[in-house]
Amino acid sequence: MKKAFLFLCLLPLSLRAQEPELCPGNYFTPEQGKAFLEQQVPATLADWEKRREQIRARILDGAELRSIPPKPTSSPMRHSRRVMEGYSVENVALESIPGFWVTGNLYMPLEPQKSYAAILSPHGHGNDMRFHEQTQKRCATLARMGAIVFAPDMVGQGDSKQCEHKLTKAIKLQTINNMRALDFLLSLPGVDPERVGVTGESGGGTQTFLLTALDPRVKVAAPTVMVSAYFFGGCTCESGMPIHKKGTFQTNNVEIAALAAPRPLLLTSDGGDWTRYTPDVEYPHVRHIYGLYGKQELVSNVHLPDEKHDYGPSKRKAMYPFMAKYLGLDLKKVLDASGAIDEGPSKVLEAKDLRVFDEAHPRPANALMGDAAILGSL
Repeated sequence: MKKAFLFLCLLPLSLRAQEPELCPGNYFTPEQGKAFLEQQVPATLADWEKRREQIRARILDGAELRSIPPKPTSSPMRHSRRVMEGYSVENVALESIPGFWVTGNLYMPLEPQKSYAAILSPHGHGNDMRFHEQTQKRCATLARMGAIVFAPDMVGQGDSKQCEHKLTKAIKLQTINNMRALDFLLSLPGVDPERVGVTGESGGGTQTFLLTALDPRVKVAAPTVMVSAYFFGGCTCESGMPIHKKGTFQTNNVEIAALAAPRPLLLTSDGGDWTRYTPDVEYPHVRHIYGLYGKQELVSNVHLPDEKHDYGPSKRKAMYPFMAKYLGLDLKKVLDASGAIDEGPSKVLEAKDLRVFDEAHPRPANALMGDAAILGSL
């Protein structure tokens, strides 16, 4: 990704002044982030379990997730299935709350299996990132490995144009959307509920660790280029609600990501963004927490010091064997004759082919339109 749109969604200064308990963007300096983690090292598993419940409660309360709208009874829209080399892709919309439709693409392996792993793949900030190469390539390759993969739009992007992305309660809506997306994946024939993973980059990494922290159905997580001790996410969908701070209580994204423990967790970092210190700061902290469970081997860090902020080829190629190992996927199906991962058969389709809503498939008549209507339903 280019630095030009890393900060497209920075919270307005006026909002920061009005909401002192929000923690937008570079809320800490790198030194402060490191010092904060050093103060939060749990001595025992009991200490951590107490802390993790406090963190989880702050997310639930801060994002207003104690009470959510009823699950709609509508059936998902599915159309325009395309058969590719080893996988298929189709266009999908599912209703997450009454009147809001989550749009995305469903990638499925062609070869029948006794059971399937399921992977949710949220994307980061940018210009309709669901249609970008880095999203299509990873979803298609994971499907070729044997997983059923759903790539949903961020609120306000792609086909999801019922409200602006900077919705004040975007954290709440996107978390509900992702929970409903898991409902959808788990409803598909043959999906094994013990083999469910989530992976996304940047703002999709935030979605990954928030969903993993709250939803025990997630068994494996790989938040990419996002987990930082000092950067809290600059968008309303990451830090626009008080999930990190309340009164004297403070947490950060490293502690939230650690709520995955002891489930398998991959932290992928690079030298060109706020994850540059991961090998020395964030990863040791999370690894210590896994050690309290006696499961240090289940957390890992792949650091790419010469790379920048994206879900590029080398980051994807770090993720594939991790998902294969812990979700029971067949990595051999995507290897070339030399044993290297080959993404070549994972084709990049045009955005028009992947869009859910068009003349033949209009947005459902009950769709709520505008921020006020969506907020009124949350």
